[in-house]
Amino acid sequence: MVLLALSVGRYSMNPADVLLALSERLSGTSPQDAAMHDVLFVIRIPRILAAVLVGGALALSGAVYQGVFKNPLVSPDLLGVSAGASVGAAIAILFGLGMAMVQFFAFLVGMAAVGISVSITRFLKNQSNLALVLAGIITSGFMASVCATLKYIANPETQLSEIVFWQMGSVASVNHIQLTSVSPLLIICGVLMLALSWRINILSFGEEEAKTLGMNVMLYRGITIAGSSLLTASAVSISGTIGWIGLVIPHLGRLLVGSDNVKLLPACVLLGGLFMLVIDTISRAATTVEIPLSILTGLLGAPFFAWLLWKQKGGVQ
Repeated sequence: MVLLALSVGRYSMNPADVLLALSERLSGTSPQDAAMHDVLFVIRIPRILAAVLVGGALALSGAVYQGVFKNPLVSPDLLGVSAGASVGAAIAILFGLGMAMVQFFAFLVGMAAVGISVSITRFLKNQSNLALVLAGIITSGFMASVCATLKYIANPETQLSEIVFWQMGSVASVNHIQLTSVSPLLIICGVLMLALSWRINILSFGEEEAKTLGMNVMLYRGITIAGSSLLTASAVSISGTIGWIGLVIPHLGRLLVGSDNVKLLPACVLLGGLFMLVIDTISRAATTVEIPLSILTGLLGAPFFAWLLWKQKGGVQ
């Protein structure tokens, strides 16, 4: 699939030529086709790596959230990460900042939204899962209103279209620098979530059962939520908001490997990365104009989710 993704696009390549270019790069020899070499190593490889990382991060984050909150219908943007990231990106676009600052503001405000959700539960002196979910709904609604206000005051000929396109999701503009800046955090948080997979199993039993087994519920719930939120914020900061992956892929993973998070979380990383790679390849190869990722994830994700529910006979594993 990776070889196919490297080969197709507006600048089509023969898979054999792609393999030749890769061998030339590894051996350090001069490329026979400089244009193909630039398209492959400057544009497509960073884009493919970004798609795989984003898909794996969103799917892993969704599976962790569903396990911690004991709800198979929650998604990675539960605590307002995506809505906050949209606000941050819109602010940067309104001020005419570059793409690097757009990504930085998206990450910063996305994490701030999570902080607001957690602060609401502390202010109410109720840090249960239900209170945190409700706080996330409040934060998401507020951030959505702020983002709508920013779009209302944006220049309709330039800024508004840029904000809307960012919200639809794309990895077309990702380069080596952006990928290098985000990858360490994605990898560290991903490895941490995988290492805590058996503790997420215990958290999914419920707070009382976890306490009975001697687990510090507040500590590990805080670590898993923080790690998942960092995964989501990092992914969204370079790709924009992309729906369905964090909701659908964990269900597919449960259908294939079961509900044990020790097996489910690695499966979600692989399935999410593969699904996102397929979606991104279709988005740039299906038509002459690139299709935003959220359109495709919605068109493919919704029927796919319905099929998964049918496979489970309307139930949830």
